[in-house]
Amino acid sequence: MIAAIVIALLIPYLIVYFYRNAYKRPDNFPPGPPSLPIYGAFWIVLAHGFNDLSTAFRKLGEKYKTKMIGCFMGPVPTIVINDPALIKEMLTREEFDGRMDIILFRLRSFWKRLGIFFTDGYFWHVQRRFSLRYLRDYGFGRRDDTLEAVLSSEIKEMLDMRLSGPKYPDEMEIVKGDLVYMPFFFSIPFINGVVHVLSRSTLSRSEYHSLWTLAKGTLTFLRNSTDMGGALSLTPWLKDVMPNYSGYNNLVKGNQVLLDYFTKVVNEAKETHDETYDRHFLDMYLTKMKQEFREKERSTYSVDQLILTCTDYTFPAASAVQIILSMLVERMLVQPEIQDKIHEELDRVVGRDRLPNLDDRKNMPYLEACLRETMRFDTTVPLTIPHRAMKDTTLAGYDVPEGTMLSANLVMLHMDKDIWGDPENFRPDRFLRNGKLDLSLDKSLPFGAGRRLCAGETYARQSMFQVFSAFMQTFKVSTADGKPRKLSPRIQGILTTIPEYWVKLNLRD
Repeated sequence: MIAAIVIALLIPYLIVYFYRNAYKRPDNFPPGPPSLPIYGAFWIVLAHGFNDLSTAFRKLGEKYKTKMIGCFMGPVPTIVINDPALIKEMLTREEFDGRMDIILFRLRSFWKRLGIFFTDGYFWHVQRRFSLRYLRDYGFGRRDDTLEAVLSSEIKEMLDMRLSGPKYPDEMEIVKGDLVYMPFFFSIPFINGVVHVLSRSTLSRSEYHSLWTLAKGTLTFLRNSTDMGGALSLTPWLKDVMPNYSGYNNLVKGNQVLLDYFTKVVNEAKETHDETYDRHFLDMYLTKMKQEFREKERSTYSVDQLILTCTDYTFPAASAVQIILSMLVERMLVQPEIQDKIHEELDRVVGRDRLPNLDDRKNMPYLEACLRETMRFDTTVPLTIPHRAMKDTTLAGYDVPEGTMLSANLVMLHMDKDIWGDPENFRPDRFLRNGKLDLSLDKSLPFGAGRRLCAGETYARQSMFQVFSAFMQTFKVSTADGKPRKLSPRIQGILTTIPEYWVKLNLRD
């Protein structure tokens, strides 16, 4: 009897308690959905777009009639921005340069806060400045004849896998007769290019297995990671209770490939390191690290940090750029007139007697426009890697407490009718004026903006042009089964990806 009375009194109390907490939020915070116990608004967001968080936040913006959605993701106050002007403001303001400290980022860095992408503050400033300063000496972030030659050599090997057929067992999984497997057919030049920048070496064709393993592992990590961390980041204890169902095991497995590879590379460099002579970036970092250990009690430099620096700079090359190209190939299968225009431009500017090079880039505006339109239409990082407010501040008249997580819904920028007119149409010509590329027409932000701008933007744009122009100079693409193709469903994790697919490469007449 007493127990029944207690329960009868407790139920109304809990209802009132949860109701009050559902609508409790910081003062002058942007409007948005209420919070549920433990997960905050997480399940409500998923209900508006389970497989597409950018669409979910667009719908929530329309529902609450706001350009900025305010809610709680677990216990963390969160703001998602749908307005193009506010997106640019947030990305370029220093007080929003922080990163969240969540399990998704720690599991990939020896359970510490290491690397470049997911760190902030003094540590991030020091490590980012050093790495960018000296990676430029090896061609990362500027044009470099040696790196361009390395990429040309890797591109020739890529083309030869189809032209002469596979030579090694791993290649037989990527090339079967005149069919090649996307996106992995594109993997080698991009990854080996970054490996060259870091260590002044590349893996030979007989060692390509390691590079494909990196690409496949990275893709696994990306597809099991959500833009804002997901349920695993909101309740980390799930990794111990249900490691498979929560996706934790797949995240660890996908990430471990990159860690294992660069642990081996860095340890080899460390064993042969000589402070009197720098062979490559790894040596420069190790020299600086030893100098810091001698002169300072505390240092941001460490072997683990070097491993994560290498991992971070390789991460996009092992994933994003080859996915972008595979999306453009698929687009040509759906809109074959795009392929015809690229071929015409290549024949007119380059011909067939040599590979295209970066000097040709300025004379091939249509191909460059196709790359830009692909990154606009299928936003590479839909919600950006989440930012964190480093101090109490304001945005668009709303208060933003220190520690607030902020994400920019770049899809809203890239699909804004006021900016693009007909954003739902894939139309590369939107970037052209009088037949020439006009960068003032490109309002897209596929690499972000501000100090968190992707450090690999220059490398990505140059290498994508170099790889794709050579690919298109050599081949005409068609569907593997000869039937018409529709665009495949997009998979949204941290990056937008598509399912792997086979494509037929015909030699051009």
